[in-house]
Order: sequence, then structure tokens, then C-alpha cells
Amino acid sequence: KYFNKSSKNLKNDLSLKNISIYSESTSTYIDNIDYVSTDSRGNKYQLTAELAEIKKEDSSLMFLENVIAYIFSKNSGTVKITSNFGKYNTSNYETIFYENVIITQPGRKITGEYADFSMGKNLGTITTNVIYTGEKKILLADRIEMDLTTKDTKIFMNNSNEKVIIEGTR
Repeated sequence: KYFNKSSKNLKNDLSLKNISIYSESTSTYIDNIDYVSTDSRGNKYQLTAELAEIKKEDSSLMFLENVIAYIFSKNSGTVKITSNFGKYNTSNYETIFYENVIITQPGRKITGEYADFSMGKNLGTITTNVIYTGEKKILLADRIEMDLTTKDTKIFMNNSNEKVIIEGTR
């Protein structure tokens, strides 16, 4: 019921190995969920969590605990995202990660407290206590935006009078 929504652009697969499902009056809980989507360009998105809560009033939303996600891009490598909590919308594939968000990809790491990934817009936005660590630089900023296909990254401050802090060697 919750995972078989069809779409022209995405193919979904839910792995139900060693999970348990239990219900309360207002929610359904699933242990050890593994959700996989593939888009029309061949990019793959995998989302796993120790616990998923699905509220009965809106079954398209999953509230997640101890989240690990991977974006496998055909042209630009893999991005790994971890967080303590998340929210995943099964109808539009929008994903929010919050609390201790860590995003890693070859050569760089981004940490923050909140990340919003829009598969429809092909955009990831990371905010709140953002630290970008590259091979020889550390940047402190308010917001980072990442193109999910190319992995191109833009780094911003919310106040135009403030500057991104850059530490490292040239």
C-alpha cells in the first residue's frame, strides 16, 4: 500500500529482508527499511533507516530514524548522506535529513543540521552550522546548494554583508 506508487520517471524497489511491521492506532512502524528508486536517466537513490513511522492520516510520508542514503549518479559518482532523523515523501521523492547531517563524496565532506533534497528539482540544500571540508580547505557558511547530477556546489551566507569563512592552504 505504501510503496507501490507508480511513476513515469522512477522505478521503485522496497527490500523487505528481516524487517518487522507493527501498527498503533495512528501510525505504522517498519524496522530496517531499505527503499530504492531509479530515475529515467539511470541514477539510483537508496534510502535505509533503522525505523520508519508512517502516519495513517498521510501514508505518503515516512518519518525516519538513523538514516543512511546514497545517490548513485551515472556520470559523477556516489554521494552518501547520514543523519539522525529524516522525512521521506514517497509520492514526490523529496527527502529531508536533520540532526547530525553528514554528506560525503570523493574529495569532500559537508556537515550541518538540516538538508533538503529535491529529486524533482535535482537540488540538495544544506543549512544550519554548515562546514564544508575539501582536500585542502575548510569553509564555514550558512547554506550550501548542490546539483545532484553534476555535484556542482554553491556556498552562501544568508546575510549579504557577511562572508564565507575559508581556512586552509592555497
